[in-house]
Amino acid sequence: MTNTDIHGLYARLVVSDAARAIDFYRSALGAEEVERYTDKDGHIVHAMLRIGGVPIAVKDEGIDPHPNALGGTPVIIALEVADADAVADAMVRGGATVVFPVSDQHYGQRSGRLADPFGHVWMIAQPLESLTPDELQQRMQELDG
Repeated sequence: MTNTDIHGLYARLVVSDAARAIDFYRSALGAEEVERYTDKDGHIVHAMLRIGGVPIAVKDEGIDPHPNALGGTPVIIALEVADADAVADAMVRGGATVVFPVSDQHYGQRSGRLADPFGHVWMIAQPLESLTPDELQQRMQELDG
């Protein structure tokens, strides 16, 4: 396979209540629902959202378990925003919990981590400065010392 064979890439978030998750992502992150498909029982089998123009899908659990059913997730969804504090506050108001509070980071971002009510972990990041790879590596080395 070559890079020209890839036509798109997006995350599919499995949740315990997709309708409620879509409402949360809409109110906390400004998501726009693009499409929604349900099975005969009304369970959402696929809903496509756009957050700041970036696609992300949401579906109700079924054969795929949601993160809370597995005791958590090793995946962190990174979301770059203009105001990390405002987005984090909106997420907390919607029911998210703070994993790491938003603060200025050595890698040139103001960022923090939050777990949404459905078990997915988000790194909310706001660029503060533009670092070269060498500058970033130097800062990482300084932290280790």
